[in-house]
Amino acid sequence: MSYPRLEIDCTKISHNAKTLNYQLALKGISITPVTKVCLGHPVIAKMLVSSGAEMLADSRVENIVNMKKAGINLPIMLIRSPMLSQVSDVVQYCDISLNTELSVIQRLSTVASELNITHGVIIMVELGDLREGVMPDDLMALIENIVQLPNIALKGIGANLACRYGISPDDNNMSKLSDLADEIENKFDVHLEVISGGNSASLNWALNNMSKTRVNNLRVGEAIFLGCDPLYQEPIKGLFCDAITLIAEVIESKVKPSIPWGERGVNAFGEKPVLIDKGDVSQAIIAIGRQDISITGIKPPSGIKVVASTSDHLIVETSGQRLSVGQKVKFSLDYGALLTAMSSPFIDKIFLESKTQYD
Repeated sequence: MSYPRLEIDCTKISHNAKTLNYQLALKGISITPVTKVCLGHPVIAKMLVSSGAEMLADSRVENIVNMKKAGINLPIMLIRSPMLSQVSDVVQYCDISLNTELSVIQRLSTVASELNITHGVIIMVELGDLREGVMPDDLMALIENIVQLPNIALKGIGANLACRYGISPDDNNMSKLSDLADEIENKFDVHLEVISGGNSASLNWALNNMSKTRVNNLRVGEAIFLGCDPLYQEPIKGLFCDAITLIAEVIESKVKPSIPWGERGVNAFGEKPVLIDKGDVSQAIIAIGRQDISITGIKPPSGIKVVASTSDHLIVETSGQRLSVGQKVKFSLDYGALLTAMSSPFIDKIFLESKTQYD
């Protein structure tokens, strides 16, 4: 076996997807699984389709192209505003794209007309997190231009929250999105199929919301793969939080001083950590580093503490029995660590089928 590796339990991921799909369906909300964290891997995409997905979503055109070429025939949504340089591929491979700029939608219209394709667009509205989105006061003017464009179908409106500043989805901003949907339909005599109320961070609001709302879709990735609420990093009831784990190998194990010696400057990353003299410590090096993964997003087992990292080395200290060379250590991951690990060519991805049932 090759290390480091991600062990990806497809059974647990499928369980999470099915559970969320069922729970949200009771609220009249569909979920669109987001495959970007796994780079649109065909194994994951096909598993999500078999788990009931009616549409998939990704932020990278390249991932969508790979899924289409792997035989994924479901509609796929591009959830990052299209680059003008990729408009041709967006029209050919993406059924729907999220948009904020009229110039981009006009180019989508031109290319779609040339290819005799109708391209769907969802207009993103700014609701406070200050990432992408049209300011609400500018939305009607933009829609007025869009509804006149040939080969463009206005599918709906949406919003993104929590990603930049952690602004929480709540009744207030979701009501604002609903009101804007009503206003668009009344003013332009159109029907909006999709009112997309955000990502995994919107799950807590959606599952507990009791008020009337137009929101009928969420774009969900993190909760499916990691089983937790992104806003507060708390497990979501009924979901597996250990569907994906990192396993890496020990390449050195020594007892060393906790304080370096010699003239000291900054390290290879321009850092100068504060040091505490703990005397001699049981130190081990694990063969994984910053080139592979976001180190701050990994959690070791009890008794092991991550103390430093370089490009290729993870330095840990143990409070109990020393680690031995060749020993394998299992880590849990947050979203940032999973994203970087899946993107690393130096980490193997192993897909498993388990017989585990959720208690």
